Amino acid sequence: GVGKGAARALRRQGLTPAVIYGDKKAPLPIAISYNEAMKAIYAGGFLSRVIDVDVDGEKHRVLPRDYQLDPIKDKALHVDFLRVGPTTKINVQVAVHFVNQDASPGIKKGGVLNIVHHTLDMVCPADAIPEAITVDLTGREVGDSVHLSSLTLPKGTSVRSHEKDLTVATIAAP
Repeated sequence: GVGKGAARALRRQGLTPAVIYGDKKAPLPIAISYNEAMKAIYAGGFLSRVIDVDVDGEKHRVLPRDYQLDPIKDKALHVDFLRVGPTTKINVQVAVHFVNQDASPGIKKGGVLNIVHHTLDMVCPADAIPEAITVDLTGREVGDSVHLSSLTLPKGTSVRSHEKDLTVATIAAP
């Protein structure tokens, strides 16, 4: 069912109301396990992971697009899933991770890693969403900047930005 009454009844049963929409098909209201929803949300990367949902024997490949939490109790109230097809390209935020800080002469001298963008807005195929973009800091000196052009992005992905060569991080003087 749909609506406020049906949603409250599901929550009393330990379920979370959800909806599957997109891919030029009608929206499908479903109910998912509250415990599984909370584990997935708090595990991290929930909004950038393709999931197979089985509804009455029919499999749907979906991507979580949004979830609502109770502002006081921090419990899941609702989840929106987007159907994805084999050629679907989607917009997601991908985390940026920095490695080999101990191999950076600039940081060894007392420089500070100033992270400008913790995440990047990317357009990528639904089946190939990267977990993270890794930036190697080996050999970076004080005053060096890490720009988007110096990163190697996975095949088929691109960054959505109004800047031509986005600055991801800098190594600043102490």
